[in-house]
Amino acid sequence: MAGENPFVLLAGILKERGMTLATAESCTGGLLSSLITDVAGSSDYFSGGVIAYSNEVKKNLLNVSDETLERYGAVSRQTAGEMAEGVRKRLKSSAAVAITGIAGPAGGTARKPVGTVYIAVITGRGKSQKIIVKKFLFKGKRLEVKKKSAREAVLMLLEALGA
Repeated sequence: MAGENPFVLLAGILKERGMTLATAESCTGGLLSSLITDVAGSSDYFSGGVIAYSNEVKKNLLNVSDETLERYGAVSRQTAGEMAEGVRKRLKSSAAVAITGIAGPAGGTARKPVGTVYIAVITGRGKSQKIIVKKFLFKGKRLEVKKKSAREAVLMLLEALGA
């Protein structure tokens, strides 16, 4: 994988396995979906994505629970996991990725500083289902945080798919 474009590598794996992918994005605002669709032939495996910037969209389109948002907040491991599961179910895909975080420059707190991002990946079904959620603290300006988040999401997908 060294030197290979991870988005192209992901495309090949998803096509080869006949899988589909859905995305749920908050702080990246659709950047991940854009980078996925930059690869020719992405309509073969990319179901679509939901930009869930507001809590209302997280709740109404992705079925993130009120309890999760109140107890843990929009930027949390729990919310990322529920976003991924929600978009996978809504778009009927075999894999899903969700990103939620604080890209900055404002919005950070002492507990959740700017650059705090949670990424959730779901692959497989039933007993073979894998759910991975990771927390990151990315450094840089807003666009850098968004780019790092999108890239890390794809690397996590590749890891979950055994690539």
